[in-house]
Amino acid sequence: MHKFVISTSSFDTANNAAIQRLIQAGLQPVTNPYGRRLTEDEAEALLQDDVIGMVAGVEPLTARVIQSAKHLKVISRCGTGMDSVDLDAAKNQGIIVLNTPEAPAQAVAELTLGLILAGLRQIPQTDNQIRNGAWPRTQGGLLAAQTVGLIGLGHIGKRVAKLCRAFEANVIAYDPFIKQAPEDVTLMPLNQLFETADIVSMHTPYSSDLHHLIDQQAIERMKPGALLINAARGGLVDEQALKVALSNGKLGGAALDAFEQEPYQGPLLECNNLILSSHVGSLAREARQRMELEAAENLLNGLIEAGVINDTA
Repeated sequence: MHKFVISTSSFDTANNAAIQRLIQAGLQPVTNPYGRRLTEDEAEALLQDDVIGMVAGVEPLTARVIQSAKHLKVISRCGTGMDSVDLDAAKNQGIIVLNTPEAPAQAVAELTLGLILAGLRQIPQTDNQIRNGAWPRTQGGLLAAQTVGLIGLGHIGKRVAKLCRAFEANVIAYDPFIKQAPEDVTLMPLNQLFETADIVSMHTPYSSDLHHLIDQQAIERMKPGALLINAARGGLVDEQALKVALSNGKLGGAALDAFEQEPYQGPLLECNNLILSSHVGSLAREARQRMELEAAENLLNGLIEAGVINDTA
């Protein structure tokens, strides 16, 4: 019997019409037995036997994993980023790779706005101090008075721009793939953005070319007291350089929802001017439901396109 893997740590199969249709077509579902992100070895083991399709999370689908999955025909990412999938290896194996770029965009954009506001008004720090007996009278900043610099102006970046403009912030952006920016957003070179923005927010996929895009040199170009937000991918930010900048006051603060190693247990935990979030950008109930539905539909349609199942099944 053909199988399909759902590798995300949670997935509502019972209320997903496309998943039920795959089961009715004779495919056996295999779910993640660990309740967390799979390692490379675990992903490889799960894709053995007669697995022909996969609803993927963010586990490393490396060339080794893909080449060992002899029967795999379709990878359907439940999310936007494709950096966890070796696309060249998949292409060489004739594997269709799909994603759900629109589904999580609003959720990530809203979390980004929340992180910006929390950073400007130091909400987590104030909460912590009150719980420890203090009554701080912390003076924060207005989003309306800031210039927000967006690195990446895709599905998520455009939504963040719209939300920030609703707060009357000035919005600038860098995206080498965008020729025409939305109304009231100014495109500019990356170094100029670093030098101009009060808040720098990351909204670009990860690739080896973008490894540590925010490094010591980039931080040195930023305004003193600037706020850095990363709700995109770990690896875009040099975490050691960030710790130095937060410790010496070069940056006024930062908020991270993504880390190079997750779960994160590194030295940034020592920084009181840093907001930490556990890679939950897309985990809004409504967005998650849409992601799961779209990912399952993509898997179903991909398997039909690959000729593995009949479109009337």
